[in-house]
Amino acid sequence: MSAKFTDNREMKEKNPWHTSMTIIITVIGVIAIVALVTVAVLQNRPVPQKYKYGIVLDAGSSHTALYIYEWPAEKDNNTGRVEQKHSCKVTGKGISSYAAEPEKAGMSLTECMREAEMQVPTKRHHETPLYLGATAGMRLLNMENSLASDKVFQAVEKALQSFPFSYQGARILSGQEEGAFGWVTVNYLDDRLKQGLETTGALDLGGASTQISFVSSNYDISESTSNSVTFRLYGNDYNLYTHSFLCYGKDQVLRMALAHQTQLGPMKISDPCFHPGYSGKRDYTSLYDSPCVSHRKPENAPADFNHTGEGNFSQCQEVVRSLFNFTACKYSRCSFNGVFQPPLQGPFGAFSAYYFVMNFLNLTHTSIPLETVKKNLASYCATPWNQIKKQHLGMVRVKYLAEYCFSGTYILTLLTEGYGFTNETFSNIKFIKEIKGSDAGWTLGYMLNLTNMIPAEAPDSPPLPHAGYVSIVTVIALMLFILFILSLRPIWPRCSKQPQIV
Repeated sequence: MSAKFTDNREMKEKNPWHTSMTIIITVIGVIAIVALVTVAVLQNRPVPQKYKYGIVLDAGSSHTALYIYEWPAEKDNNTGRVEQKHSCKVTGKGISSYAAEPEKAGMSLTECMREAEMQVPTKRHHETPLYLGATAGMRLLNMENSLASDKVFQAVEKALQSFPFSYQGARILSGQEEGAFGWVTVNYLDDRLKQGLETTGALDLGGASTQISFVSSNYDISESTSNSVTFRLYGNDYNLYTHSFLCYGKDQVLRMALAHQTQLGPMKISDPCFHPGYSGKRDYTSLYDSPCVSHRKPENAPADFNHTGEGNFSQCQEVVRSLFNFTACKYSRCSFNGVFQPPLQGPFGAFSAYYFVMNFLNLTHTSIPLETVKKNLASYCATPWNQIKKQHLGMVRVKYLAEYCFSGTYILTLLTEGYGFTNETFSNIKFIKEIKGSDAGWTLGYMLNLTNMIPAEAPDSPPLPHAGYVSIVTVIALMLFILFILSLRPIWPRCSKQPQIV
């Protein structure tokens, strides 16, 4: 009896010790798990995002626009997506129009630059790059009067250097650059470059030039090396076809169309590309004040001429066709004016004036058959001028309102007869103003190129996202704790089998 009492007492004394150790080990294990998960979360949690900025001024022929871009201020800036933060349209005409008063070109930028000062955080001003790229308007001015072009740039540079940004220069972009950077913008914003997807072609229409850029698997570079641009982006090689047609922007091509018609009768033009009932006087000097048409000015031309409208789409197409040369071609195939063009391939994004004109005409939905688009445009052109003015009273400047029939006809003729889009492939065109909140155009592609924001090779990325990493660490920690507890089973107190004292 005494021996049994002793054994029970010894076991009773041992059990509390075992129970205490188990509790201590469990608490330590729980603390370890919590600590491990906490460290994993804190170490990899997203930190408050800081941004860097870049500013690009698009000095076009008809106007200038300012764009501010932002991206995450990470050590590896190739991992952050660049997005448009703000845009500002400069009041007035393009800088090339200030050739006679160059100081006004610089002054015109002041309002938008002050907006940029407010949009970019003050502490980022000194490190924010500022670029100005001039396109076809300044190309034409430089061809006509290089001294005047230089003075405009001097005035622009003086104005931009007075602001607290990191001024990186102003220059004229080549037509090839304008087309290539537009292609980069469209495909970057659509995430096609990073993901290695089929690319989208770029169709850009400005006031003084138009660009077409696309990747074609049937493009033999040796046939026309001047139209080739090669990129290596995110580990993929792209052989880009691009061409810019100077003087074929919508404003300059209208000059050419009017100049062509004045050859037939210098005193009066009955224009099928303007609405019936339209009437106005045009100045000969201002019409021919461009390198695109100056050589066509007739001798002894009167000071002005009467310009009236007829509103005939079919005849308007004939006028537009007369501005293209479809016969001269020394290559295997051409678009127009003897310029080589490989077969069209893939989807296309048409932006800038393509979008603004077709959107006004309510013709941006390319799911509509091409023939229906033509019929709708023919009906619009035939609408009397007084009716058109009443429909858009106070909404659109009369100058632009009068030109939409011509511009729409030109766009359809350029796309179908110039570039070769057919009834079947016309639906491959998407008229776009912006992509994911950023304007389509060359400016973003230009800045990405100058700041090396797109790597040649695909950047390394972690095998797991943050949430997946934390989840796996948590599961592994729990599994280790369970295994640890199970390993202590031999010393667990056998409370259920404790002898009872009788």
